[in-house]
Amino acid sequence: MKSSIYIYHLFDVADEINLDLVEALWTSRNKIASRLRLEKVSPHSISFKDPPVLVELGNHEMTFAGITYLAEIKARIFDLGVVSLIIKLEVPEDITYDQYVDLAIAVGKLPEDVILEYIQATSETIKPACTRMRISDFDEDFVVYYFNDALPAWDFAPILDKDKSPLSPETVKDSLSNRFSYGPDDETYLTWDSAIVFDKTGSMDLPDLLEFANAQFLELRYYDDALNKAIDHTYDELDAANRSNSSKRASTYRHIRNNLTEVMADMSVLTSNIDNALQVTEDIFNARVYSRYMQLLKTSVWRENIENKISVIQRCYNLLNEEVLMHRFVNIGYSCVTLLSLTLLLLIYATFIR
Repeated sequence: MKSSIYIYHLFDVADEINLDLVEALWTSRNKIASRLRLEKVSPHSISFKDPPVLVELGNHEMTFAGITYLAEIKARIFDLGVVSLIIKLEVPEDITYDQYVDLAIAVGKLPEDVILEYIQATSETIKPACTRMRISDFDEDFVVYYFNDALPAWDFAPILDKDKSPLSPETVKDSLSNRFSYGPDDETYLTWDSAIVFDKTGSMDLPDLLEFANAQFLELRYYDDALNKAIDHTYDELDAANRSNSSKRASTYRHIRNNLTEVMADMSVLTSNIDNALQVTEDIFNARVYSRYMQLLKTSVWRENIENKISVIQRCYNLLNEEVLMHRFVNIGYSCVTLLSLTLLLLIYATFIR
């Protein structure tokens, strides 16, 4: 039985990444870099706004469940600001079911410092291509169990759930409910953090789509948190402004209003980039798989959260703008009264002079 395991760890590292510059930086070091291109799908069926760049990080020995593997390690870099670490393990052809379950559990326990070592090395190389670079606390991971041969007669629920304990019939049914097949030579099972893929051709189209979906989901999570922080910061600034004297309050309101304008503009561009990064049009099968996986990740909930928070910021902006305009009108009114008073005084003075 010919099979592999692909372990993905995705990290948010920047607002945006210039992928043309990434390719130039990587190839300048005599290292291989290539753009994502789906093998079995027409370019008109699934289109990437800016196909991510895959770079090779070499082969390294790793031990899982007591067995040492020569892991092939790569990183895929997305213009959205995400770096995905990909660890590929070639599974022994004579592996037993129990050994496979143990391996599935072990790959989910890879030490974080090992993962970060590769992420940091990759990020350092592509640093000139990054806008607002960081390695945030936001990350995603998932695993693809890939089979080139027909799936064996195994119970795949423990593998997908990474759990050797007895599972109820309901849990097994739920774990295996998201099954997809285009023809007799392929079969796919999905959960939110793992997938089983059988494809006789060896195509990586589906794993690549799932990875892309995770990158989009990761960025939605990051920007949702960024909006939370922006709202909290705005409330703190407003509270401080309301405790200050009235002469400073208007200038503080203008400052907060301008910051909110910048936040809304940035979020509008960045979330639009996420939505437009991948367009699935004519390919019905891949569209079904991609759409269902996005549902499993609950991306619609995160999008709704972001929209609600942008609406809150918009309302804050409108209220602050009204306050700033009112202050301006009051100042204009004071100025007009002052000018009228001066005019009257001049007229009175002129009358007495005569």
